[in-house]
Amino acid sequence: MDRIYIKDLRVFAYHGVNPEEKRDGQTFVLDLTLEADLSQARRSDCLEDTVNYAAVCQTVRDVFTRQSFDLIERAAQAVCDGVLEGYPPVEAVTVLLKKPEAPVEADFAYMAVEITQRREEEHPCK
Repeated sequence: MDRIYIKDLRVFAYHGVNPEEKRDGQTFVLDLTLEADLSQARRSDCLEDTVNYAAVCQTVRDVFTRQSFDLIERAAQAVCDGVLEGYPPVEAVTVLLKKPEAPVEADFAYMAVEITQRREEEHPCK
């Protein structure tokens, strides 16, 4: 399986448990790995034969900012769902969702969660 990487996609959103996170928002950083068969694109050199990563970035921004979640686990799942729903060639997506401004009294680069969703694991009620 081939992979497309999107690294350090910054998105401002209002996710978090604390009231100030919901009110003030913060910047989140996402790394995505999309698994897909890119063999046709490797031969054709046609955008239609691959997964348009510019479109994926817009989908991620839209899904990530559509509603506010308490947990970054849920926000990351929403991103996985949006990518799998919007891009049929993608067989699996991994999202590393970083929260560099997490309200934790500590010296850290970021708090994060990483989840992987495979197409066969999609929720049956969607």
